[in-house]
Amino acid sequence: MEKLLFSSAHKHKNIIKVTAAILVKDNKIIIAKRGPNDRLANKWEFPGGKVEINETPEQCLKREIKEEFDIDVSIGEYLGSSIYHYDHISIELMAYRTYWENGEIDLKDHDDFKWISIEQLTEFDFAPADMVFVEKLQNGEIAIQH
Repeated sequence: MEKLLFSSAHKHKNIIKVTAAILVKDNKIIIAKRGPNDRLANKWEFPGGKVEINETPEQCLKREIKEEFDIDVSIGEYLGSSIYHYDHISIELMAYRTYWENGEIDLKDHDDFKWISIEQLTEFDFAPADMVFVEKLQNGEIAIQH
């Protein structure tokens, strides 16, 4: 039994590092909806993306937010990570407190975005890897006020 659990938990050899922004404005958190043609179609997520070679997670998050939303952000504290094994990929999702510096949101990659309160988190169908951070926000482990 242990051998089976071990092998299924390590289905994917490489764990892809992915970043997520916990971006707060006026006590609301930004979330984004994946497009209908994405592998996780119509799921909501904290915006971010895959870390490229020779890129720090912080550099990745700044780049991804610029590419996906056309806004400039600064990256604050590291809020934790979670490893999630999808059928097609294994990821380590690393969340960072993120601050809006300037620009107006212009969606480039997602179908929609919303600014929501912590209480509204339960109203959205999040990608499984993001659920760890939904729970940390709900239980106060990650505060939206700093």
